[in-house]
Amino acid sequence: MPPPTLSSSGAARLPLLPLLITVTLLTLAVALWYLTSYSLRDEAEVRWTPPAAAACDPSAAPCTARLGGDAELSLAVVSPGPIRPLERLPLEVRVSGTPADAVRVDFVGREMDMGLHRFPLEAEGDGVFRGAGQVSICTEAVMPWRAKVIVDTPQGRLGSWFDFEVKRR
Repeated sequence: MPPPTLSSSGAARLPLLPLLITVTLLTLAVALWYLTSYSLRDEAEVRWTPPAAAACDPSAAPCTARLGGDAELSLAVVSPGPIRPLERLPLEVRVSGTPADAVRVDFVGREMDMGLHRFPLEAEGDGVFRGAGQVSICTEAVMPWRAKVIVDTPQGRLGSWFDFEVKRR
């Protein structure tokens, strides 16, 4: 008796199996990356309030936002000149109207995923927090960024954002 042979439809299905396995693994990898990225940002617990002005460049002047009640925050990049990619940015956040336990600044690309750039600031007393941050380089001539300022208070996490642009040299 001759050995069994695969039909033409069975032969066509065998090369399809590795392709389906690869697509499934890639889909799982993307889902895992998204879940990890979302959980690292932990923004679900933040009560967001819009900034006082629609456009504000934190390197030109402090940008402010009311956080509800008497609470207010301001963000300033304390350096001469505009914000440049890959340069150290001295950051200063001032919080008034509520006690603040911790402050962090996250830089995120507004139109392009540039990864997570998180910078916790050190408390210096009287609601002043200082530290350093940095925005990464981009292939675009002008890159729109968003600085998300998150304040840990006894009432929970409060935050606001400030949009700015970085020009490549």
